[in-house]
Amino acid sequence: MQNILYRESPVVMGIINLSPDSFYSDSRCRDIPDFEKRFTSMIEDGADIIDIGACSTRPGSLPISEEEEWRLLEPVLKICYSKFPKQPISIDTFRSSIVNKAFHTTGPFIVNDISAGEDDIQMLSTTGTLKLPYIAMHKKGTPFNMQQKCQYNNIVKEIKEYFENLIIKAHFHGIETIVLDPGFGFAKNIDQNYHLLANLESLKIRDKNGRKYPLLAGLSRKSMIYKHLSITPKEALPATCALELIALFNGANIIRAHDVKEAVQISKLFNTLNTAKKDEHRNS
Repeated sequence: MQNILYRESPVVMGIINLSPDSFYSDSRCRDIPDFEKRFTSMIEDGADIIDIGACSTRPGSLPISEEEEWRLLEPVLKICYSKFPKQPISIDTFRSSIVNKAFHTTGPFIVNDISAGEDDIQMLSTTGTLKLPYIAMHKKGTPFNMQQKCQYNNIVKEIKEYFENLIIKAHFHGIETIVLDPGFGFAKNIDQNYHLLANLESLKIRDKNGRKYPLLAGLSRKSMIYKHLSITPKEALPATCALELIALFNGANIIRAHDVKEAVQISKLFNTLNTAKKDEHRNS
């Protein structure tokens, strides 16, 4: 999984929501057969990683209990282990207990934590002990109140400093593979989201060997698109594709998307354009 996260070409992460109240209704998984169908379809469409979440973190939401989160996750993780053992998965959770249970159910996976360890003081140590790759997202507050916490003096500088401190803590706890997610839509207003997107490259941080930590962009059908354009999430696919391509050119390495087929197409277009740009540079 580490090799996937540090791949030179873009990585596509498909989204499967087990929670019944995720913000994009078409992403909600109804039952086990629906999960298998969606999972299989994403593999066929070219997903490099499939991200599975059972606790909605949309703005204004309150988390479900740990017991309910595990009740939704456990059966599908058993399916992943038995039917799709070669497909890399990530689990979208902020609870270390869920990480521990999932590891002993399905084996290694990528931890995708919207709180970067802040909502559970055991998360970093648990992830490090299990030697799992870790995606750390920036936010302030909780999903319930985060949109009241959009105050920054310099949003790009502050988020970069946040990640620099997170990396130190993660390494202290034994986490070796770290992905950084600026958290589009989490404690950011619409203008701040676009400012972040335009300056994504400025969030790049190098490790002690000079290699840049991968950046993840989660833009898919979010309110920064549909509210800004006065449309619904269901109508936001074309604009999502446009912003995902911009994110890749601005430094994103991983695209987290509801629509895997389209994200894979964007990745291929980016590779073609990037190759042409490099060829022109060599010939000039």
